[in-house]
Amino acid sequence: MKTNVVWILSLAAATAFAEPPKPGTAPPEATKRVGPAPLMKELADELTYSMEHLVAPDGAKPYYINYTAYEEHTASLGASLGAVTQSQRNDERNLNIDLRVGDYKVDNTHQLRGGGPSHVFGSGNIPLPLGDEPEAVRHALWYHTDQIFKNAAKRLTQVKTDLKVKVEEEDQSDDFSREQAHTYYEAPVQLEFDRDTWAQRLRKISAIAREHPLIYNSAVNIGAYAGTRYMVTSEGTRLQTSERRFRVTMVAGTKAEDGMDLSQFFDFNAASPEGLPDDKTIEDAFRKVIKQVLALREAPLAEPYIGPAILRNRASGVFFHEIFGHRIEGHRQKDVTEGQTFTKKLNQPVLPDFISVYDDPTTARLGDVDLRGFYRFDDEGVAATRAALVENGVLKSFLMSRSPVKGCPNSNGHGRRQAGNAVVARQANLMVQSTKQMPFEKLRQALIDECTRQGRPYGLLFEDISGGFTMTSRRGPQSFKVLPIVVYRVHADGRPDELIRGADIVGTPLTSFEKIIATGDDVGVFNGSCGAESGWVPVSAASPSILVATIEIEKRTRDQSRPPILPPPLASAPGSQEQEPKGASW
Repeated sequence: MKTNVVWILSLAAATAFAEPPKPGTAPPEATKRVGPAPLMKELADELTYSMEHLVAPDGAKPYYINYTAYEEHTASLGASLGAVTQSQRNDERNLNIDLRVGDYKVDNTHQLRGGGPSHVFGSGNIPLPLGDEPEAVRHALWYHTDQIFKNAAKRLTQVKTDLKVKVEEEDQSDDFSREQAHTYYEAPVQLEFDRDTWAQRLRKISAIAREHPLIYNSAVNIGAYAGTRYMVTSEGTRLQTSERRFRVTMVAGTKAEDGMDLSQFFDFNAASPEGLPDDKTIEDAFRKVIKQVLALREAPLAEPYIGPAILRNRASGVFFHEIFGHRIEGHRQKDVTEGQTFTKKLNQPVLPDFISVYDDPTTARLGDVDLRGFYRFDDEGVAATRAALVENGVLKSFLMSRSPVKGCPNSNGHGRRQAGNAVVARQANLMVQSTKQMPFEKLRQALIDECTRQGRPYGLLFEDISGGFTMTSRRGPQSFKVLPIVVYRVHADGRPDELIRGADIVGTPLTSFEKIIATGDDVGVFNGSCGAESGWVPVSAASPSILVATIEIEKRTRDQSRPPILPPPLASAPGSQEQEPKGASW
């Protein structure tokens, strides 16, 4: 389903080996190159057959076919209060078919401007055998290619009619760009996950919450992913690429006396099991999460506010991802339902002249942090490249898939999707750079100075942000909401910083970017998953802290139910630290 609300997961197969776009950026175990797996030949043989023989009664034929099989092995394990609460393991292989009828100029994917679905939403996940049984694989390819081809030919007729009866399109770029074909093979990966060892570790770490009876819900989880993508296209692309992702997450929640539900979250991300932290590091992080949520329970409520603020590095990364990154995704520039905030601003200032922004999927690590947005080739078979988006405040390009827009006729390797969806342009590793940097303490003093200049009693410091969402449709307000999890009042009179709760950042993009005054020198990384039209994809954002002259917050929705009536069983357990709060409704 398409949504304009975006959210903070030919020839026979060749045997040549192409160099990756940027050697040395990936973990060593992921760069081992081998020959094609048997599945590659099965995909290539059926693709050749379809391209040569598939034709509709009216003579329509496919001009492009992409067969991509996603083989995914996942495992997850969770524990709470010292007990394992969930354990799952899943292995699947799914086929995605991208088939185009027409030509590169106009094809069946062209947007319809009234009547019927306006966009093509992908073939969905078509189950394939996990083994390499050629007849079973080719039967699935034959049957589903036939169905998708018939629908594509029908839709092309609708597209041609739409072009005749609607007003002339403002952006008459081609529907599909011509790109270089690539051949590259990596070894398929299997999931390495020691369930018993991790179960023991998570039980031990999650039991820490038993010391805190005011923590009403808590969990420590691990998720593991190993995937291999097999891609063949009618243009000659042959890709067999692999990736692994591991993530440890921890969450703790409670309820304040006024009914507000409060929670805190933290995670560790790595491209290999060895990259995850040891038990002590995870324990320390979990204790910090618990400490933060208990502090929030006693913190005063935020009030609506307009004034200066600092967004700490990770928070700033989310801020740029939500507010800026989604609005420069290429397909939004010619979609007539989109707000097109930056469509006509190429080579014009859109940010302060000391800010530059690029997106680089070829960077696997930043410092000692693995980046979730790393990949070598996108989901259309285009080599990932660093996209220079903003240079010294001036917009230079968009994030591009193979859907051209005016001023950007080719892909820069940012066509992405979750398996089952149609590819669109998406962010990967969004990086913010600044030439107006200062140490964080000086940035904090600059915040106080700005409060004094504006006559404000305090400014705000957003230490961390959990995510957010942005509206990009022209039918709704061009606005965003970012969800902070740790916010402080920084008092201009020198009083200690004061933790507050229940604040959401709101605003509109163009106004927000004009207000950036300076940045810190403390680049931080946010790793997460982003949801939009093409599903959930792993992303990263890196930014220094930023000082803005004006930011707006509003009160967060608050539940009106009271805290639990009876005291928690943990309140009487040995070792529990909190006492029954005064005035509780027990």
